[in-house]
Amino acid sequence: MPADYDKGAYPEPPRQTPVVDKQTALPNPALILSKLFYYSVDLPVTTFRDAVDSIRAKNKIVYYHQKFRRVPDLTECKEGDYPCYYEAEMQWRRDYKVDQEIVKVIQERLRACQQREGHSYQQNCSKEIHRFMY
Repeated sequence: MPADYDKGAYPEPPRQTPVVDKQTALPNPALILSKLFYYSVDLPVTTFRDAVDSIRAKNKIVYYHQKFRRVPDLTECKEGDYPCYYEAEMQWRRDYKVDQEIVKVIQERLRACQQREGHSYQQNCSKEIHRFMY
């Protein structure tokens, strides 16, 4: 350390943390109420929720992974078999929605390719055009 060190410019930090001066001997009521709320309400509810969440995480069913069994076509149903008619109709509607989504994806890819390639899209986007047309 240099000899011309100025102790007034750089005072030493205090050696001990100052003690808080309590004004009263009574405990803080806000602290008591917060601890009472924590142990009587918050802790049991949080513990219960964590237990339920851990059970749910093991048995989680994702709605978009629902699998439907394939049913016979409407032409394969026997005459007067109304449940078969209904199931075939619902199968057709599900298939139709899936086909619509596939067409949307192909259209989006074709539009993106056309936007990206500009005037030469017919040459460079032939794969997308072929998928869309056939």
